[in-house]
Amino acid sequence: LQILRYLCKPEDNIYNIEFVRFKIRDLETDTVLFEIAKPPHADDDEENREADPSTGRFVRYQFTPAFLGLRTVGATVEFTVGNRPLNNFRMIERHYFRDHLLKSFDFDFGFCIPNSRNTCEHIYEFPQLSESLVHQMVACPYETRSDSFYFVENRLVMHNKADYAYNGGK
Repeated sequence: LQILRYLCKPEDNIYNIEFVRFKIRDLETDTVLFEIAKPPHADDDEENREADPSTGRFVRYQFTPAFLGLRTVGATVEFTVGNRPLNNFRMIERHYFRDHLLKSFDFDFGFCIPNSRNTCEHIYEFPQLSESLVHQMVACPYETRSDSFYFVENRLVMHNKADYAYNGGK
C-alpha cells in the first residue's frame, strides 16, 4: 500500500478553495472522457472530513489505452472560493510514470473574487510517448501518478494527488 505524503496540510487552505466539478474532454472530438461533480449539500457530512482529513485530496482514474494516444485534452474545473480574495492563483501539475517525469504543466487561474464560484478550462498538450512506454503504462495500472500543487501569491495552499490506470475496457 502506497503511503501518500503531502507537502501541506488541509488547514493550509485558508482561502477555502473547494473543487466542486471536474470534466476531462478530448479537444479533437469534443468527447467527454470523465466527469464528476460534488453532490449539493455534501458539506453537511462533517463526520467523514473529521475522520480522514485527506478526503478529497486523492483521485484515482481509470481510462482506456486509447487515452494515451490523445494529443490535446481540456480539463474544466469548477471551484468555489471562501471570503478572502485569491491573488495570483496558480496550479503546477507534474505527471510521472514510476520515477520518470512525463510532463509538467503550469496554469494560472489569476484573480478570484471572494465568495465566488469559478469555472476554468486548462488545455493539456500531451507529450508523445514511445510505444514501449505506452505498453508499460497500460501493463502497470496506477504506477502513473500526478501531483497538483496550488499556490496563492506563491504560497502553497493545497496539494492533491492522483493515480491512473490505462487498462480500462479490457
